Amino acid sequence: MAKYQYQTEVGQLLQLMTHSLYSNREIFLRELISNASDAIDKFNYLHLTDDKFKNEEWEPQINIKLDKDDNSISISDNGIGMNEKDLIENLGTIAKSGTKAFLEELQKQKDKKIDSNLIGQFGVGFYSVFMVSDSVEVISKKAGEDKAYKFISDGTGEFEVNEVVKDEHGTVIYIKLKDDAKEFLEPYKIKEIVKKYSNHIPYKIYINYKESIKDEDGKERVENKKELANEATALWTLPKNEIKDEEYIEFYKTNWHDTQEPLTWVHTFAEGSLEYKTLFYIPKSAPADIFRADFKPGVKLYIKRVFITDNEKELLPLYLRFVRGIIDSEDLPLNVSREILQENRVLANIKQASVKKILSTIKKLKDEDFDIFIKEYNKLIKEGIYTDHLNRDTLLEIVRYKSSAVDGLTSLNDYIEREKDKKERKKEIYYIIGDDENILRNSPLLEAYKKSDLEVLILDDKEFDEIVTPSIGEYKEWKLVDVSMVEPPSINENEEELKELQKEYENLIKVIKDTLGDSVKDVKVTTRLEDSPSCVVPDSSDPMVSMRHIFKQMGQDEPELPLILEINGKHELIKKLKDSSDLDLIKDSAWILLDSAKLAEGLEPKDKVGFSKRVSKLLSKVI
Repeated sequence: MAKYQYQTEVGQLLQLMTHSLYSNREIFLRELISNASDAIDKFNYLHLTDDKFKNEEWEPQINIKLDKDDNSISISDNGIGMNEKDLIENLGTIAKSGTKAFLEELQKQKDKKIDSNLIGQFGVGFYSVFMVSDSVEVISKKAGEDKAYKFISDGTGEFEVNEVVKDEHGTVIYIKLKDDAKEFLEPYKIKEIVKKYSNHIPYKIYINYKESIKDEDGKERVENKKELANEATALWTLPKNEIKDEEYIEFYKTNWHDTQEPLTWVHTFAEGSLEYKTLFYIPKSAPADIFRADFKPGVKLYIKRVFITDNEKELLPLYLRFVRGIIDSEDLPLNVSREILQENRVLANIKQASVKKILSTIKKLKDEDFDIFIKEYNKLIKEGIYTDHLNRDTLLEIVRYKSSAVDGLTSLNDYIEREKDKKERKKEIYYIIGDDENILRNSPLLEAYKKSDLEVLILDDKEFDEIVTPSIGEYKEWKLVDVSMVEPPSINENEEELKELQKEYENLIKVIKDTLGDSVKDVKVTTRLEDSPSCVVPDSSDPMVSMRHIFKQMGQDEPELPLILEINGKHELIKKLKDSSDLDLIKDSAWILLDSAKLAEGLEPKDKVGFSKRVSKLLSKVI
């Protein structure tokens, strides 16, 4: 007898399961049936491809046994099974972050009432059994191995794993029910649950129970009953006109463990040079691991209705990793390897056609659903713009941005429509990038654009936008322009006035340059500003500016930007500095002009203490 301690987070989860309030407890059966189906999927593949198992007489099925006398329910399958190591890893510890993410999600529940749907969503579905059980035994034998093992737990701090005898491969989960869970011993209740959640599991699910029957002479006898509880057809193989929306939705919830209905789905039958069926769903909420390197892929690959893998991350492009669904090909060989999958032309063509279908479906979403989609997945659409050149134009139609001209979000098409008829308007889409929307909207760099009634896109997702947006180049012949990299458009701009200002401030600029030294690349007078005395802009001609995103992609610290300080020759402060004979005042002001301009762009002054002292010094002079 070997005893083990539960992993800390699993122990916390089990505490919640056994002592908290529950909602929708019937989900435990859905989770266990789903796990059984997955196990059969895996053995089915071996049965068809591995010589060791090809000759085995095998009919895949899931059996649910109800025993009122014993107050127990058992769920068994003849799938791939588990060995000792599998039982410990799968039921006693969790290597990935599923349990932790689940616990964090529970903390958000104000009433601390467990919605058991969450259990499956975070990959810890087996533990839902402890909502209805006093104790659980899992007896399993792995296909191709001689030994069988039993996992025993009452949902407290430890569990046992012992060697036992079992003739066939597969798994039996024996559940000793709590007194308040006897409803799950009624055949009609189990049929109802299977019909609701697992009707389209592609393997037969039988309910086994005893029924008392009276003979003609009035004598009572007990009969063993075995009834098929599901249709056992793969939903994606059925004609679309034979499937109700409710069936699509329940199939999604069952297979991808979501509490919500999907945002939409697309079901495709392709015939001709390639034969395949696909069924894709877009979740209403982004999966919890969507930005983790070890995210769980959402698409399952079948070949001729035989499950192949649910762990291949490139069945769709990575930026579509939020999509859940099934690809079922008629043309791939069953024994296709992972290496061949990645280079297979058949799969590449299916992938390409599927992407177009998915993006087309997204474009057609109703306004409210489209807004939900953008809220959840806009970052990933930006990722696609950078990585998927073939579908870039479609992705650029989908992506949305904040704007200086409208509330909410806007498309690039709407931006162009608003701007195209403005007098002397260049075909340029202006944007500004940073971390903070408020700072960007109030940036001195926008003052000239506001004065000229020119719209600027507010890109406050710097991590993505700084890499993605410059790579776009043009959209429908409109060039994308970073306002920090160029002079403002010359609408109503008087070049002669700028030349005069440069000459007028020549001496002041020299003093500021000498004072700031290497802290700036250059100092110039500008007409881009209205209300602000100064601003900083990167030197667009410096190669280090365009290389910053390369450093970021490589995981290295970004090089410091070579900045140009621009001063507003029309501002009262700058005029007074020009006429001042107080050299110390001018030098202190030079640093304040630089540091305050940095702060306005969300940048940190190099010497914060020095900045504070200079501000105090100047205030003391004027008060």
